[in-house]
Amino acid sequence: MSWLVLGLAVAVVGAAVLVPRLTGATPMTVLTGSMAPSYPPGTLVVVRPVPADDIGIGTPITYQLRSGEPTVVTHRVVGVGYDGKGERVFTTQGDANQSPDREQVRAVQVRGEVWYAVPWIGRLNLLFSRDQHELITRAVAGGCFVYAAGLLYRSWRRRPQPGQSAGPVHRAAT
Repeated sequence: MSWLVLGLAVAVVGAAVLVPRLTGATPMTVLTGSMAPSYPPGTLVVVRPVPADDIGIGTPITYQLRSGEPTVVTHRVVGVGYDGKGERVFTTQGDANQSPDREQVRAVQVRGEVWYAVPWIGRLNLLFSRDQHELITRAVAGGCFVYAAGLLYRSWRRRPQPGQSAGPVHRAAT
């Protein structure tokens, strides 16, 4: 049972922290129900950068509400076109919303497409600040290393030393 829990914890940490860091993707937490049932509130979505030309209808994208500002939204692309300047623009809509968003999204506003999502894990992001996340991640990693070192030490201590027998010898009576 402990191996199952450990394996599950490693998989979650890998999906939520390690994979995004190694690939240049960004983990984000869904805060509203506009993308339910695909991404209900509390879902961790991992967003990876993609060229605007690779984004098509049906792609869930994360974009800035206003270019240069930190507030982002994740909605699905329901239309692709070009504005009067020849710039590619996207019409988006939340899966749970009845109508498309009023403002079109310019390519420069797009932070990336949703690569994958991990349900419920985003709720943990809401409980802790960025600094606390870093501290918790380091503490958990350190705890795993200490646990592994303890297992190695115990197996080393149980190993027979040179000149010692492997254990009691049981002889059958004849």
